[in-house]
Amino acid sequence: MTAPRVLISDALSPAAVQIFRDRGIEVTFDPNLGKDKDKLAAIIGEYDGLAIRSATKATAKLLEAAKNLKVIGRAGIGVDNVEIPAATARGIIVMNTPFGNSITTAEHAIAMMFALARQIPSADTSTQAGKWEKNRFMGVEITAKTLGLIGCGNIGSIVAERGIGLKMRVIAFDPYLSPERAVQLGAEKVELEELLKRADFITLHVPMTAMTKNILSAENLAKTKKGVRIINCARGGLVDEAALAELIKSGHVAGAAFDVFSVEPAEANPLFGLENVVCTPHLGASTNEAQENVALQVAEQMSDYLLKGAITNAVNFPSISAEEAPRIKPFVALAEKLGSFLGQLTEAPVKGIRIEYEGAVAHLNLKAISAAAITGVLRPFLPEINMVNAAMIAKEKGIVVEELTREVAGNLESVIRIVVEAEDMPRHASGTVFQDGKPRIVEIRDIQVDAEFAPHMLYVRNADKPGFIGQFGSLLGEAGVNVATFSLGRDKPGGDAICYVAVDEPISDALLDKIHEIPMVKRARRLRF
Repeated sequence: MTAPRVLISDALSPAAVQIFRDRGIEVTFDPNLGKDKDKLAAIIGEYDGLAIRSATKATAKLLEAAKNLKVIGRAGIGVDNVEIPAATARGIIVMNTPFGNSITTAEHAIAMMFALARQIPSADTSTQAGKWEKNRFMGVEITAKTLGLIGCGNIGSIVAERGIGLKMRVIAFDPYLSPERAVQLGAEKVELEELLKRADFITLHVPMTAMTKNILSAENLAKTKKGVRIINCARGGLVDEAALAELIKSGHVAGAAFDVFSVEPAEANPLFGLENVVCTPHLGASTNEAQENVALQVAEQMSDYLLKGAITNAVNFPSISAEEAPRIKPFVALAEKLGSFLGQLTEAPVKGIRIEYEGAVAHLNLKAISAAAITGVLRPFLPEINMVNAAMIAKEKGIVVEELTREVAGNLESVIRIVVEAEDMPRHASGTVFQDGKPRIVEIRDIQVDAEFAPHMLYVRNADKPGFIGQFGSLLGEAGVNVATFSLGRDKPGGDAICYVAVDEPISDALLDKIHEIPMVKRARRLRF
């Protein structure tokens, strides 16, 4: 088996590069390549993985050339430089490292709050210029002040803990913050309107989304408490910077400390040059510890995915732990092949897909297995579909996807049953994985069978009458078709029957026509897996 290949196109620590090599992955380290779009596009097709920071732009155009790319790893939390929809459409997992720089970013927000409260940058500049303006730089204490957090996730919760340690009252606006978690942190959960009215210091810790863009708009800034100080070490564009600048000039806002800006690099900004405004050049993650942590983390995550199928911190696919991956993998293969079997038999538009899990498989991480099932069903109609974009495409097409779980699977330890609701009729089949790890079909149209999957297969529905097997076998023999496996099943004597055959080569059109001429045959289809 060929070793996976990873390209590192931005600066990454030597220890991270060594992790790839120690894990048996072939790695190319070119830290300046990300700045050369043409050169990067010329070689990206040779690699399975791309490890980046912020300099490399993984655009849709670049990804078109990434024919073999399976994963992009961003050493850091922000993935603004990756076109997620384009990566998803191509089945490329996009990972980030949301926890590697959490402490560093939280500490920077606290440092900015102190600098703002005591006007440290301006006082430093004045003092080093030979002035002694002791009366000019009158600060405020932070003890007993109210710290308002907009966003209380991983970084925000660290800031909350630090704020409480500094004897501040902490209030937080976060729709996803549970009351239990707020109590655990020692924070009070409030709505945004109340936070704006009460907070002496407001610090932002949310990602940039359609819902959070300009969350501190001119309207919301006007609702803040007079004398408030605002800190943003999260993302540029969360605050209307021009409106904030006007409120600082008017005295309503006492000051601001910004590490991020709506346009970066920030060569000009409405906040620049104002009294009691502290600005830093996006330093939130700029510590030796954080840079090392995110580099090591992304190397481990990408290696685990390329070697084991484990998915950690992906922004476009559910996580699968390294421990889960070996157990899930056989069922992913089963679901994809079982779905493909039904998809190849379906000619009418698909309205819905129901995936039923019975027995031990029902206790596994089902998101990846369901994604494989959807992929299998829809690939005959949509060749571009893959496990990463399957759920998204099904939703776009209006296809209803359901998951059902049951504790008991009859005589088998685990069973997956897929029902495809098409406009003409429903189709269903069941499968399992035996101890050899190979997926098998065990039921088609309520008829019990026992069949493996093979690259070339022939599926025949027929009436259960004497003479069928002889005629069918003779046709295959006369055509020189070698049979690998032969599985039969029926619902009752003389009723409906199924013949499922694995062959060594594709069935020709002429042979398929002859099979249809057998009087007992109702339908015959060639299948490929």
